[in-house]
Amino acid sequence: MEMTLSSQATDWREGRRLRAWELRQKGWKQQAIAEALGVTQGAVSQWLKRAEKGGLQALGRRKAPGASPRLSLAQRSQLPELLSQGAEAFGFRGDIWTQPRIADLIRRQFGVSYHPSQVGRILKACGWSSQKPIHRATQRNEEAIRRWKEERWPQVKKRQ
Repeated sequence: MEMTLSSQATDWREGRRLRAWELRQKGWKQQAIAEALGVTQGAVSQWLKRAEKGGLQALGRRKAPGASPRLSLAQRSQLPELLSQGAEAFGFRGDIWTQPRIADLIRRQFGVSYHPSQVGRILKACGWSSQKPIHRATQRNEEAIRRWKEERWPQVKKRQ
């Protein structure tokens, strides 16, 4: 079996573009290529121009660019330092960072607005993880709990 460029493609779209190039090299017309591949003549034209300009790698799969980050790398590197100062240092009551608080801090410090739901993604990129607060009663007596576990629990367990 003949090894073709299109058979080495990483996905079907890339394979289709490479096949268009192969057919063109065999002397096929754009219209015939478009009909054979089930695409428009304009698509074939764009692919062939890309290949002529940038080589076969121009027909390869490309990652979607997405939106550019609103925080610069310098600003992103400052964020952990700011967070380490604690929430109270920035006027919040209580020293716990929540996503809405961090979004507010980013807006005040850098003039960049993020929805609180996106803050976790930014923190992950900075190497931070979201913290889950431990809910414990303020009247909790650790010594009494330890004694109960060591003295009373074994007695209760024996009766069962």
